[in-house]
Amino acid sequence: MKRKLLLALVVAAALCALAFFFVVPGLVDGGLNATLRPPPYEVSGRARELHGRLFVADLHADTLLWGRGLLARSSRGHVDLPRLIEGGVGLQFFTVVTKAPRGLNYETNDSGTDNITTLVVAQRWPLRTWKSLKERALHQSRLLHEAAERSGGRLTVVRTADDLARFLERRKGEPSAVATLLGIEGAHALDADLSNLGALYDAGFRMVAPVHFFDNEWGGSAHGIEKGGLTPAGRELIKRLEERRMLVDLAHASERTFDDALSVATRPVVVSHTGVRGACDNNRNLTDEQVRRVAATGGLIGVGFWETATCGTDARSIARSLRHVASLVGARHAALGSDFDGAVTTPFDASGVAQVTEALLAEGFGEEEVRMIMGGNVIRLLGETLPREE
Repeated sequence: MKRKLLLALVVAAALCALAFFFVVPGLVDGGLNATLRPPPYEVSGRARELHGRLFVADLHADTLLWGRGLLARSSRGHVDLPRLIEGGVGLQFFTVVTKAPRGLNYETNDSGTDNITTLVVAQRWPLRTWKSLKERALHQSRLLHEAAERSGGRLTVVRTADDLARFLERRKGEPSAVATLLGIEGAHALDADLSNLGALYDAGFRMVAPVHFFDNEWGGSAHGIEKGGLTPAGRELIKRLEERRMLVDLAHASERTFDDALSVATRPVVVSHTGVRGACDNNRNLTDEQVRRVAATGGLIGVGFWETATCGTDARSIARSLRHVASLVGARHAALGSDFDGAVTTPFDASGVAQVTEALLAEGFGEEEVRMIMGGNVIRLLGETLPREE
């Protein structure tokens, strides 16, 4: 009897372990990265024809966190290579998350807990990633580079302005080719050591947000406890990023961190994924003055696709937010910043981005303005700011 009970306990423990490693990550991914409407996504003939002539670029997706791979179409989440190709996306930033507190919210979060550790363990990432945030970032970079190597040229990792120029020339004859760049959500990925910036640069990272959902050693988050400004180390971080020609991303920055970063920055800055209060008034989104100050650097505002960013659940709400940016500073400073796979619900997945093209036309934008917003602005900025080959 005791042996049977022991055997039953062992079997139950084994089943629980299997569920933790092979079932739970998928359930979490599917639940957090939902889509309001399933594909296929229909648009008008005019929008479809125009979209086919555009170069589409998106400043923000957290896909590498979820371990579902990039090359095969998935039934979960928002982004993979087949859906990027189907949506006509030519360039996708993949932004890596290395730590996120439990009970995540837009108001107040401390740094004492971390949901990502559980996900890292459940997805069987290497042991070195279990405690090191830098290693989590480097692991996600490896995942992207390995996918690119296996893609047969369909997926290209861009590191320099020269890489980008070569890709754009090649894509003229290969319209299904997709370029990618790497960004970081929160410089806590440096493991509190600025000397680690070199390793992240060498791994391909070209955009860094000093903070994410909590205050860290570099500065205050809009969702942190103190919501302070840049620390002295944070000011040095901005300078080091600019020296390496890495973009500074002010998404999630507190008002004081935002102000401090702009007082230090000498190059264009971006806000990779956000909303604007003039179209959707809440503390996650940028004020009109913040929009103007980013534009004054020559930078870009990436408008997100989720409800808190746009106060809506369709492409028209995205277009209205982009209209507000354009009304303030011109279409030259507006861009897409979907936050695909960022634990948000979006109206469509990457295969449905043409819906934004149609919504922009309905909002009254001209075709040249649509071209800029849907990706032309991102390509221009990267061509001007990415490092050059030596």
